[in-house]
Amino acid sequence: MKKNKSSLTPKLKKNWGIDAALAIGAFVAILSSFYFLAFPDGGYQGGRNPYYDLRVLLNRQEWDILHTWSGILMIIAALVHIVIHWDWITGTTGRSWKVIFGKREGFGSRLTYNIILDAIIGISFLICALSGVYFMFFAESGPSTQIFIFSKTTWDLIHTWSGVVMTITAILHFALHWKWITIITKKIFKRQHKEALSQTVTENTQRA
Repeated sequence: MKKNKSSLTPKLKKNWGIDAALAIGAFVAILSSFYFLAFPDGGYQGGRNPYYDLRVLLNRQEWDILHTWSGILMIIAALVHIVIHWDWITGTTGRSWKVIFGKREGFGSRLTYNIILDAIIGISFLICALSGVYFMFFAESGPSTQIFIFSKTTWDLIHTWSGVVMTITAILHFALHWKWITIITKKIFKRQHKEALSQTVTENTQRA
């Protein structure tokens, strides 16, 4: 009997869990970033800032905490994702260089599109993560004259635009793999529901 490609192997469930953590972290980070895009200036400014400590569901400090920790979740999940898929990454990179230099035939259009998206996501995520780490050490409320390689304003622009690029390409990546995501997610929750139901039936049987 031919094995279903979407069968829930332990490896597949582990990959799904890591991807889910990455997706949740990304969603919360993107959601919280809208607050800072809408209200970039958070200082008191001698009472001249009408948006000082403005609350939109949460206040500025709470949005900042949410943004920071969701970013940390993304970084951890991404590192685990890279380690698990390292062989695929290095192998695909090597084959891609051969295609670029004409040493082998090109990939199919879908795979080429996927590789380009993965490359852009990886680079923009790395830049966004590094610039985010900068703000963990040089807080937004600190002196704007603090310089580490770049000025704080430049770091802010780097963080913002790398995040925008990463968000757009991540959405495209999500759309490309939508069918796989929905199939596996349904199977994951269906199995969990069956296991929970089976456990309940077993417990009721033992009590009877």
